[in-house]
Order: sequence, then C-alpha cells, then structure tokens
Amino acid sequence: MDVEAGKRDVVEGKYGSMISKNFSTWNEGPTESPFQIEDLTIFDERALRRILSGAFGVTIDHLAQSMQGVSSSVVWHLERHMSLEQVIRFRQMFHRPLTEDAIARMRQQVLRKLFWELTYWKTPELYEELTEGELLHPGIFQSLEPDIRGKTVLDVGAGSGRASLECLRHGAAWVYALEPSPGLRRILEHKYQQSPWASSMTICAGYFDALPLEENSIDLALSCSAFTALPEQGGEAGLVELRRVTRPGGKVVVIWPRIQDRSWLRSHGFQYVALPMPQEMSIHFSSLQAALRCAHRFYAQSQAVAHFLLSRQEQEIPFSVVGINPPCDYCWLEAKK
Repeated sequence: MDVEAGKRDVVEGKYGSMISKNFSTWNEGPTESPFQIEDLTIFDERALRRILSGAFGVTIDHLAQSMQGVSSSVVWHLERHMSLEQVIRFRQMFHRPLTEDAIARMRQQVLRKLFWELTYWKTPELYEELTEGELLHPGIFQSLEPDIRGKTVLDVGAGSGRASLECLRHGAAWVYALEPSPGLRRILEHKYQQSPWASSMTICAGYFDALPLEENSIDLALSCSAFTALPEQGGEAGLVELRRVTRPGGKVVVIWPRIQDRSWLRSHGFQYVALPMPQEMSIHFSSLQAALRCAHRFYAQSQAVAHFLLSRQEQEIPFSVVGINPPCDYCWLEAKK
C-alpha cells in the first residue's frame, strides 16, 4: 500500500473528520468537553476535597447548578465530602430552578475548569500518549546529572514518569515519584517494572502542599511540567514543602516552567536556564493516528494545529505551531541551611 495514500486514508477517516468538524467551527466558542459531569465520581476523597475547596476555580454554586438532573448517587458522592456549611449552600443552589440550557452551560464551565484533572484521572492513557511525544531537551538532564548521580531524588507530579525514569537513567540512587492520579501511577509502575532499575524507586500518591517525606531527606526535589505559581499546582505552600524536604546544599528544580511563572520563580530566588536548540523542537507522536487523537483532545481550539496536520499529514507537530514554549528550560534554587 502506498504510504502517502495510507496517510490520506487516516486523515480523511475517523480522526480527520473529527478534527475537520472541530476546526471548521473553532471560532464560534469553546468546544464541548469530552467528559461528563458524572465523571467527577472518579476522584478520591483528597482530590474531591481540593476541588470543593475552590482550588480550580469551581465553586459550590457551580457544582450545585451543574448537578441538577443527575442521579442522586452522584450528588451524594459529592455531598459526603463537603463540610456542613458547604452542604447547606449546595442544597440551596441545587434546588434553585434553572433552564436546561443554563444547566448545560454550567456543566461545560465546570468540566472546562477541571479538564486537566479529569484527563489525569479518567483518561491517563491518552495523557501518556501526549507526554510521550513531548520529548524534553536532552541537555536538561545532562546539566542536572551532577545533582542526580548517586543522590536521592523527589519527582512531584510525576505523571507517567518521564522525569523519574530520566533521573534513574542519569544515575539516581533512589527516586520518590509522587503522583495523585491512580491511572498515571499504574502506567509509571508498569514502565518502571520493565526498566533496568526495578529496585530504585518508590511510587506513591502525594501533593505539593503535603509531601509525605521527612525534613532534609532529599538531595534534589524536582517537578517537570507540573509545578506552577498557582496554589492548586504548588504555589507558595508547595515551594515551602519542596524546600522543607530538601537537604541544605541540595536543589529544587522546576523543569519546563510556564512562561508566566518565570518572574514569580525569580522573585523566590530561582535561577533560570534556557538551553540552546540546534533545530526547532517538535512533539513526536508514535503515529499519525496518535497525533490526530491528541490534537482532537488537547488542541481542539487551535486552527494552526488542524491546518498543519491536515496539510502536512505528519506525526510531528512543532511546538511553535501548538503555540507553547518548547521543553528546553528549567529553573533551580539551592536549598539553604
């Protein structure tokens, strides 16, 4: 079979039609969430309490209005994790009449705010497909190797392990990989068991603001594309915890920081390092089908991505086309006595 003809078949098939449909109407407003409001039941107690605290911009009012019309078991699942004050407010808003359109709009608002959390918990395999393609600049771990080799490393927000496994490849004596999502932990566990370092890692649940480790127990505490200045993704409380567990003279490292967080990181004492790129960096998907799947899910409002895939029919997408900075930088902070 002709390779180019095969590519055309893929693009013109299931995923191509989905992407074409999304991008033909991309400027009419946000696309509909791939999740359902009932999917909130996938979160465990701690994750739900974080959501109920408003950490992701979802209020009790939002949840109450979005839950109208769902089964009582779903409503009860949320209520049992609320404080008494929250339950009272929830029921007040839950019984306030809304039109079906208003309920649908509120559901989409809640689901958009929780898109990434639901992705980690509900569709970890698809998230893994995305991050497998987001190859980090090889110079990052080469530069950090003196801080990794023979050392105890903590990776917070480890996901499916791209930074954790790199630390082992670069000689870490032990790696603690903390990840809240059970699905991502399962993927990491499988990859770890298949690796040559199957006795040098602890995988467990954990959050930035409550690290389950002793004070001064880590040589290098890092986070790759997970820590931000936002409270729900680290912030001030998370940085305090990272500093607490890091030994004096050790380092706290944020790999691939958001552009908007660089000034915040500098103000907290971090040094910024940007590595040179001999050529433009791209996201390398395993196949054109994988590129189309991820584009449909994660870049559904980018006309540039749709145009690139549909015109080039390639499984690599430059970060510049996606519209995000490439993973070629990091920030570091030395832990003080």
